[in-house]
Amino acid sequence: MVDRQFADTGLASLYDLFHPWSRRKDFAFYLPWVMSARSVLDVGCGTGLLLHRAREAGHTGRLCGLDPGAGMLAQARKRLDIEWVQGELGGMVWEREFDLVVMTGHAFQVFVADDELRSALAAVGSALTEDGRFVFETRNPLARAWERWTPDNVVEVTDDTGVNVRMWHDVEQPVTGEIVRFTTTFASADRDAPRRSRSTLRFLDAARVTSFLSAAGLAVEEQLGDWDARPLSAASPEIITVARRALLAENRS
Repeated sequence: MVDRQFADTGLASLYDLFHPWSRRKDFAFYLPWVMSARSVLDVGCGTGLLLHRAREAGHTGRLCGLDPGAGMLAQARKRLDIEWVQGELGGMVWEREFDLVVMTGHAFQVFVADDELRSALAAVGSALTEDGRFVFETRNPLARAWERWTPDNVVEVTDDTGVNVRMWHDVEQPVTGEIVRFTTTFASADRDAPRRSRSTLRFLDAARVTSFLSAAGLAVEEQLGDWDARPLSAASPEIITVARRALLAENRS
């Protein structure tokens, strides 16, 4: 089931206010990748902001955004010169159509079950061209980011109607293993009751990420620890991975 904050049109319209381009270090990293590829699939494209910016920057090739959330795609479809597809990655069939597949915004972490992740990675492998790349990130579990997702860390924005909206997270305790469950609350003075969205994310370490990729026929080309391209370490907040089809990688080694 799609998280309410992504399915609900009203909540989705707040997403870019809470996560503006100016604060998205990940987008600054991904945009050059997108601009250098002729055909791009953005999995979990959300409001489509990355692909919007690529088109504005002069990308003339194929740009396709995939997302299961109707609310998010309602925002993305404000631009008509990009393909928008509503659906789950594991149910898509693309054969060697994209030079680049990206997952931004930690979308990789929504694949909680092993079978779900395997199906998604198989779809990525099928979608990539012979020389294509799969670039994505997942939070490093050693950094324990969920410990900072507390009601004390409130973010407030003003929506298009001038209403102030507050957002905070509550993590379900105890957190054990790779799975983190939490609730995001949106509250504003114009509503009697707050709106809540429940989420579940999986925190895989670098070795587990590599193992799942390998089983899907994808080989890790590079792993970084943060958006400034510093090497991956135990203290890194991110596990940023560049992968490609394994057979091609082996032939070039």
